[in-house]
Amino acid sequence: MKSVVLGVQHLLAMYAGAILVPLIVGQAIGLTSTQLTYLVSIDILMCGIATILQIMSNRFFGIGLPVVLGCTFTAVGPMISIGDNYSISAIYGAVIASGLIIVLISTFFGRLIKLFPPVVTGSVVTIIGITLIPVALNNMGGGMGAPDFGSTTNILLSFGTLLSIILLYRFTTGFFRSISILLGMAAGTVAAMMMGVVDFSAVKEASAFHIVTPFYLGTPTFHLYPILTMTLVAMVSLVESTGVYFALGDITEKEIKEKDLVKGYRAEGLSSLIGGIFNAFPYTTFSQNVGLVQMSGVKSRRVILITAIMLVSLGFMPKIAAMATVIPTSVLGGAMVAMFGMVISQGIKMLSKVVADTDNAMIIACSIGLGLGVSVVPEIFANLPENFQMLTSNGIVAGSLTAITLNIMFNMLPSKKRKKAAQAQLIEQEV
Repeated sequence: MKSVVLGVQHLLAMYAGAILVPLIVGQAIGLTSTQLTYLVSIDILMCGIATILQIMSNRFFGIGLPVVLGCTFTAVGPMISIGDNYSISAIYGAVIASGLIIVLISTFFGRLIKLFPPVVTGSVVTIIGITLIPVALNNMGGGMGAPDFGSTTNILLSFGTLLSIILLYRFTTGFFRSISILLGMAAGTVAAMMMGVVDFSAVKEASAFHIVTPFYLGTPTFHLYPILTMTLVAMVSLVESTGVYFALGDITEKEIKEKDLVKGYRAEGLSSLIGGIFNAFPYTTFSQNVGLVQMSGVKSRRVILITAIMLVSLGFMPKIAAMATVIPTSVLGGAMVAMFGMVISQGIKMLSKVVADTDNAMIIACSIGLGLGVSVVPEIFANLPENFQMLTSNGIVAGSLTAITLNIMFNMLPSKKRKKAAQAQLIEQEV
């Protein structure tokens, strides 16, 4: 029973992020309400399947960590652009093709593990947490673009939820402490119901059951530009996922090796390939669940498997799946602050082992500075070519590439300082 409750906590932590991508893309490309309902449901189901593929860990795929997968926000803009300029069928053709390409090149990506020492992985994990904090703050206000953004009701609900989580985490122990996020969100939702701001219309309108159908929204078509675009998006997601893999590896005290990365990348490629067949989207690791693993202290893959089974089940039952959508955005935002903050603390913990070195301090300073800066002011690269903007407008990717590049410059390329030290050591040995 405890594992089920912990699984529900992970489900609620990732649910809003999981359904936002299909909602945004579906509305932007003009899907009907029936099509949109299907899109959201199939996405939930595929989140579960993608998670199962990742936690299984066999000889071919699966990294075997307590990781939850969901739709990547990196793909939202490109998919809308492909839908507008080609068609929805071109979106799914590109998703399928890019998933296959990732499966084929996963071995090459896995060989890059030497580019991710603690100074890089710690920086990437810290950047992931920092760049997600604005998302949490926007949700605390009621969601970006909400007519009541920043209202007294939203502020009270978000900070009330956060305070509940803090008090539960401080004054409870064992199981209750491990589900402090879930209890805090439950308290916030009850308070929202008493304030009359919980909307049950999505539950009323959803059907009780539906059948999952391959190519429901259209038979995939394959075009070169969309395929190249989605492949680039998939590679960007792999960079983000790599940081999450190393963060979870540190939390669970598992050494992440080249073969583990290869299997993790293959699982993500397979997830996108299968998702495209059933008209879902590309998938990546969800950082909020990493923060939840850190906060709860529960590192078992069994809990994540229960979450995945719930997601698959909800994919067949739209009405039950819609129940989780009644949690107000502001309540979720309050919980996100704690979860994303724990991701930052994990990154700081990883960096504490290497920051004493002055070269590493410069790597950390520049990578985190650029990662945060690009997230806050993404329009700085607005005049660059559109494809290049995929790399520069994402703070996580920009910061990660900076950390990797500077690590090569400071720690991997021979320097005059290291040559002199080697020469001095050689002279000393000869004497």
